[in-house]
Amino acid sequence: MTTAETVRPARGAFAALSVRGYRIYLGGQSLANTGTWMQSIAQDWLVYDLTRSSFSVGVTMALQFGPILALGLYSGAIADRLPKRRILLITQTLNAVATAALAAITLSGAVRPFHVYAFALLSGLIFAFDAPARQAFVSEVVPPSRLRAAIALNAAVFQATRLIGPALAALLIASAGTGWVFAVNAACYAGPVIGLLRLRPSDLTPAPAARREPGALRATVRYVSQRPDIGWTIFLVGVFGTFGLNFPIVLTAMAKSAFGGNASTYGLFNIALAVGSAAGALFAGAAARSRPRVLVLAAAVFGLLQVAAAFAPDMALFLVLLGAMGLANLAFQSMANASVQLATDSRLRGRVMGIYMLAFIGGTPLGAPLIGALTSHFGARAGMIACGVVPALAAVGVAAARRRTAHRSRDPEAANRHPGRRAQPA
Repeated sequence: MTTAETVRPARGAFAALSVRGYRIYLGGQSLANTGTWMQSIAQDWLVYDLTRSSFSVGVTMALQFGPILALGLYSGAIADRLPKRRILLITQTLNAVATAALAAITLSGAVRPFHVYAFALLSGLIFAFDAPARQAFVSEVVPPSRLRAAIALNAAVFQATRLIGPALAALLIASAGTGWVFAVNAACYAGPVIGLLRLRPSDLTPAPAARREPGALRATVRYVSQRPDIGWTIFLVGVFGTFGLNFPIVLTAMAKSAFGGNASTYGLFNIALAVGSAAGALFAGAAARSRPRVLVLAAAVFGLLQVAAAFAPDMALFLVLLGAMGLANLAFQSMANASVQLATDSRLRGRVMGIYMLAFIGGTPLGAPLIGALTSHFGARAGMIACGVVPALAAVGVAAARRRTAHRSRDPEAANRHPGRRAQPA
């Protein structure tokens, strides 16, 4: 019987599809991702429609992603100690129940902003435990030789469903109402639940369960701090998540104020991002390995493209730039995720990915309200400029820091010229 351990190495963006367990897992996730994109469009538009405030959209994002800021390290440790499939079965079931409740409230006509805020907080709590387990679970379904391709293909499928989800959401919002979007998403959670239940023991190669040890979280933070290849990548991912990826805020505002559009216009913007994002993820999956300079370059290009999009005079150019932004963004994200997982000891992978997701998502409660307030006061284009400038500057800073580190490693005597660094004895 073929298992994740016995398959022969293969290359290419689609190499992971030769693994049975991964095909089943990806099929379930594809349905869930479609529903997630539908809900994202509906939730953002519902809040904006109820409040007419970009700041309120930012508050919703802060509530949704705030829990991982508080629980990211703890939930990562749980992912290392407990079976990841069991965690995912619980989180996906809870997501279905919570989304069905919001659908019922919305369909009844009783929905108010505080209902959406409460749902965002609850889904954020679930996500805090789901994300580290889901990120690390991929390494249990595919062998190391295909992990990079699997992560990139996950991202490509996630973005490909972005082509379907927003279009379906816009259609349902216009024809039946926002509540039906939430109802459809609740049903979509059956996909990953059924997929996880279909996985056989031979389809998985679980990492050894970590023991509960005092100071384990501090040890993980120390591990990351002592690995510059992991630490700098997580830092750059954190800047992306905090400032660069506030699309629900700036794109809803761009659709409404800059181009005089509606929910369909916002959906079109997400489709343009998805086309480029899927291409970027496949590019990352086809790469033999993630070079640090390519990661930094992708981050810088993304920032500059977002600044250029802010100045786009018409929608046609704006859509082209959104596609290019999506390509640079997902190329960066896929390579960053794969490089961190491959560089991390399997016994620490859940906790390290907890830190990764903490940086990537946990900064949203800080960045989203700030970008929302900036967009509300100075306009959509100003918000997009800020979202592009910060990641571009961070990329330049990381490139400079890596160059200094490389120079010091080639010049042992340079350690004597920097405080806190001692020359090794001859």
